[in-house]
Amino acid sequence: MKRFYTGIDIGTYHVKVVIAEPAPDTEHGIRILGVGSASSKGMRHGYIVNTAEATQSITDALTRAQEAAKVSVKRARIGIGGIGLDELKSVGEVSLTASGGEVTTRDLERALADSERRASSKLVNKKVIHAIPLTYHLDGKPVLGRPHGLQGSKLTVETLLITALEQHLNDIIEAVETAGVEAEDVMAAPLAASLVTLTKPQKMAGVVLANIGAETLSIAVFENDQPLSVKILPTGAGDVTNDLALAMKVPLTEAEQMKRGALTKTDVSRKKVDDVVSARLKDMFGLIDAHLKAIGKHKLLPAGIVITGGGSGLTTARDIARATLKLPSQVTGIPAARTAADATWAVAFGLCKWEHTSEQKMEEDGLSGLFAGAGASLWKGIRSLLP
Repeated sequence: MKRFYTGIDIGTYHVKVVIAEPAPDTEHGIRILGVGSASSKGMRHGYIVNTAEATQSITDALTRAQEAAKVSVKRARIGIGGIGLDELKSVGEVSLTASGGEVTTRDLERALADSERRASSKLVNKKVIHAIPLTYHLDGKPVLGRPHGLQGSKLTVETLLITALEQHLNDIIEAVETAGVEAEDVMAAPLAASLVTLTKPQKMAGVVLANIGAETLSIAVFENDQPLSVKILPTGAGDVTNDLALAMKVPLTEAEQMKRGALTKTDVSRKKVDDVVSARLKDMFGLIDAHLKAIGKHKLLPAGIVITGGGSGLTTARDIARATLKLPSQVTGIPAARTAADATWAVAFGLCKWEHTSEQKMEEDGLSGLFAGAGASLWKGIRSLLP
């Protein structure tokens, strides 16, 4: 039986489906078999406003991907984005034994569960989709690496809880399963994209991944090979189109062509177009800069900013990011994908990478290992844990 993986990225403008197979000779260990996309309907800022329309868009994209890959998809992993995605830090602690007990895997799980319990008052209408341990302390002293096997009487963990609006999550799952596919598990879209757009050295040194979508700007900040922050901002490439339409007094379709650098019938100079695009991009990267200041990482990420997503194709994005953030800047797509898929496919391809990593049960550090072994469904109560 042929083994393959399926990732579904449900965006505001497009639904993208990637079907991949194991391929040990490739950079990511998988090779794309087929892709399919369809215009999103029933979506707004990454959440569903019309389930029937969203289901039809998912069905259309799935059909095209299945025809290209020549396989039938029964289950898939889903990327969760949109402005309902948020983060919260919490602290949990558990007692070992009075005389000093050995830290076990069960103790790590109990500490993470306690951090969720303590944050419960702030989780109304929200669902924790990832509980990521940031630091451990044993008897008040910081632990370098994993505390598993160490001796002590009290284990404390600082946890990054990544949450989604429960209604949004349920709507996404319903739309996918109504399209005839089992939603096997979900992952925050910025983390899924990072699996195929960032390298381990970048995540070790410190980096921010910015995914410029149609209506949202997703940020994922990494340091020491672990995520420190995930944020979704309500602005995107669609705002550039709207700005051009208003400034140049042209229809949206023509403004979209201008944004992409195409020639139009309107007698507008390239400089005027570039000025409008640049102004909006400065606003976007200004929001990222403000977030980095809020989390204490302003100008402190040696690997800089990596830009991906549909808006990464704007010609001045890299230069404006560098000037605004005072950090190294680069635009990336999907390395070694061996397909025409560009940066807009990063989330769907990353979901395939996640499933492949989980299946292989890789014992490695970092984000790829973060989600290994998390095969059980989210709604059955299984959380993704660092190894």
